[in-house]
Amino acid sequence: MAIDNNIFVFLALIVAFLISFSATPMVIALAPKINAIDVPKDSRRVHKKPIPRIGGLAIFYGFIISVMCFAVMEREVMGILIGAVIIVTVGVIDDIVELNAKVKLLFQILVAGIVVYFGVRIENVANPLATWIGTPYINLGWASIPLTMIWIIGVTNAVNLIDGLDGLAVGVSSISSMTVLALMLISQNPNVAVLTAAVAGAGFGFLPYNFNPAKIFMGDTGSTFLGYILACISVLGLLKMYALISFAVPLLILGLPIFDTLFAIIRRALTGKPIMAPDRGHLHHRLLDMGFSQRQTVLILYTMTAVLCMTAVVMSLRGAMRGLILILAVLGIILVSAVVMDSKVKNNEGLDSESNSEYELKKIESSSESDK
Repeated sequence: MAIDNNIFVFLALIVAFLISFSATPMVIALAPKINAIDVPKDSRRVHKKPIPRIGGLAIFYGFIISVMCFAVMEREVMGILIGAVIIVTVGVIDDIVELNAKVKLLFQILVAGIVVYFGVRIENVANPLATWIGTPYINLGWASIPLTMIWIIGVTNAVNLIDGLDGLAVGVSSISSMTVLALMLISQNPNVAVLTAAVAGAGFGFLPYNFNPAKIFMGDTGSTFLGYILACISVLGLLKMYALISFAVPLLILGLPIFDTLFAIIRRALTGKPIMAPDRGHLHHRLLDMGFSQRQTVLILYTMTAVLCMTAVVMSLRGAMRGLILILAVLGIILVSAVVMDSKVKNNEGLDSESNSEYELKKIESSSESDK
C-alpha cells in the first residue's frame, strides 16, 4: 500500500507539472484579450514593459486536475478545493480590474471560514513550558477557529507581498512545498503528500515562464492561491502532527514571506503609513538597492528559503537544538556577506560621486576658458 501511495504522489507531481507547463502559453495568449496586463506605473515595479499577469490560472489548472485525479476526497480536502476556487476567481477579477484591498480581505475571511467549517483547524499547540508546567500540548478549543483563520489569511497575504520579482514567489512557494512533501512522506501522510506534490509540480511547471526575464506574471491569481494552499496544507499536515515541533516547523518553511511581511507591518506602523499601503522596503527591494541583479536577488532568496526549509527538517527529525545551531550558522554567514556587500556598494557610490564631481569641475573650468 505504501508503494502505491508513493506512486500516486509521484504521478501528482508529474501531472501537475506537465499541465501547468502546457497551460501557461495558452494563458499568455488569453491575457491580452481580457485586459489582464501588468503595466508598470510606479517605482516599485521592476519591469519596464507590459506583461501578462494571470499566470496563476495555469498553476491552478495543474493543481486542481492533479488533485482530482490522485487525492482522496476527504471532507477537509473538499473544503480546501472550494476555498481555492473562490480565491482564484477573486484573483482573476483583481488581475483584470484591480479590486479594493478591503474587498479582497473580505473574501479571504470568507474562504478561511469555509475551510475551518470543513475541519481544517489548528487544534493543538506545543507547550514550551511543558518541562515545568502543564501537558506537552495545549488544546485550543474554540480559539482554534480564529487562530486558524488568522494563519490562513496571514500566509495568503505574505506570499502575495513577496511577489515582487520574476520567479520569486512561485520559486519560494515551490521550494517550501517540496519540503512539506518530504515531511509528509516521512510521516506517511499520503493524502496531504498528494496535495503538496500537486502544488510543487504546478509551481515548477510555471517557473520557466516566470523566471527572469519573465514572459508572464502569476498575478494575485497565483500568489494568493499559492499562499492559501500552503497555509491550508501546513495546518492539515504539519500543525496536526504532534511529533513535529508545533508552530516552529511551518514558520521556518514559510519563514521568508512571513518574516518579510511582519517587518513590513512594523516598518509601516513606525513610519505612520497604512499597514496595507505598498512600499519599496521589502527584502528583495533592499537587495536590489545593494547592487544585486534581479536574478542574483532571486537566487539569494531561494537559498535563504532552502536553508530555512533544511533547518525545519533537521529540527523535526533531529531536535530543536541542532536546527537552531544550523540556522544561526547560516544566518551569520548571510549577515557578514550582506555587510561586506553593502560597504562595497557604498564605496562604489562614493567613487562615482567623486568622479561626477571631478567631471562637473572640469566642465566649469573648460567653459570658463572658452569665455575668456
